[in-house]
Amino acid sequence: MRLRRCRCCLLCKHNEPYKERQNAEIIAIALDLEADITTADFTGSTKAVTTALISAANSIAVGEAKRVLVCAADCRIGRPGSYLEMVSGDAAAAVVVGKEKLASIDGYHCVSYDFADIWRIDKDDFARSWEDRWIRDEGYTKFIAEAISKLLEKKKIDASEIAKVAYPCLYPREHPKIALSLGFSQERIQDPLIVTLGNTGNAHPLLMLAAALERVKKGSKIIVASYGNGSDAVLFTARENFPFSKSIGVSKKMSYRKYLAFRELLPVEKGMRGEDIAPTPVSVLWRNRREILALVGSKCRKCGTPQYPSQRVCVACRSQDLEPYRFADRRGRIFSLTEDYLAFSINPPAIYGIIDFEGGGRYWFDITDCELGELKVGMPVRMSFRRKDFDPRRRVYNYFWKAVPEVEG
Repeated sequence: MRLRRCRCCLLCKHNEPYKERQNAEIIAIALDLEADITTADFTGSTKAVTTALISAANSIAVGEAKRVLVCAADCRIGRPGSYLEMVSGDAAAAVVVGKEKLASIDGYHCVSYDFADIWRIDKDDFARSWEDRWIRDEGYTKFIAEAISKLLEKKKIDASEIAKVAYPCLYPREHPKIALSLGFSQERIQDPLIVTLGNTGNAHPLLMLAAALERVKKGSKIIVASYGNGSDAVLFTARENFPFSKSIGVSKKMSYRKYLAFRELLPVEKGMRGEDIAPTPVSVLWRNRREILALVGSKCRKCGTPQYPSQRVCVACRSQDLEPYRFADRRGRIFSLTEDYLAFSINPPAIYGIIDFEGGGRYWFDITDCELGELKVGMPVRMSFRRKDFDPRRRVYNYFWKAVPEVEG
């Protein structure tokens, strides 16, 4: 994919990899975007996603960009056993602004307040919050209603003209009251998805938009509002439906003990193999960034053989006429696999194997999102950009591509 004059925005309220090193650029290189783009991180509030959407729309309107990729992600970690842990969920969503395929952005209204409801400083592992009734009555109820009502007033439209209105609210009894007080009927209120997915923070407004687009007719108007230090209300017009329900199926269940281990909230015995992590050669990572982070190999112009890692001399015909070739977008099949109990894994056994790519090319990858005994030779897989490991000495997060099994059909 090449997006000329594109911006790439990354959103992550909690546990973003780096405080001083741009996180959006990690996504840009994983997508193999060229260097003449603008990248930016929007963070610090759960309404950062709508702030990024509005910034993207404004950039396109003034001609600063043709397309903007907005990626929203959140991993909200509550203190073990707390209400925040119980109600939170992890999610990610991405949209390209500038292509009106699913919906168009037709207006917005923002309200901003320095409202201390939930906060966390750099040294805090867990968020702190004020009293729930205060958050409910002074926060959700007032800020979301103000943003939506001002948007309706600004666009000179009535609530009856809106097919779906979507906004987050942790309090089930209060959620519908916000829209009903503005003149919306019950059937026009979008399910907030809290019961289904939990509160997914920054990703939540995009998830609610996708859920609304699954149900409304072409040309219908949708309002999506965010919450966090105020509220942003954005008006959309639907262009086509989106199969949202297919993307939220829960395929695996996880024990609470394993959840705590994955969150690094519970000490894990790693043994000698898990403790011995080679220092990250940052200069080598820079020189080979396309090969490692974008999974770009080479393809022979003479015989057409794809190969990874990138080669200077074709392994098939010995020609030196090769061109870059991206494997990340290719499907593949498992050629061989290993379930390894000796190598350290936080979710043993470590599962990895050799993947044959469609169109040619072969390499070995970790295989993830699977359990012991589920994999078979010949099973189709897709590539997924994941965190590989963490270098504790140099404080570097390392990323690479992993294979994810797919169910045929």
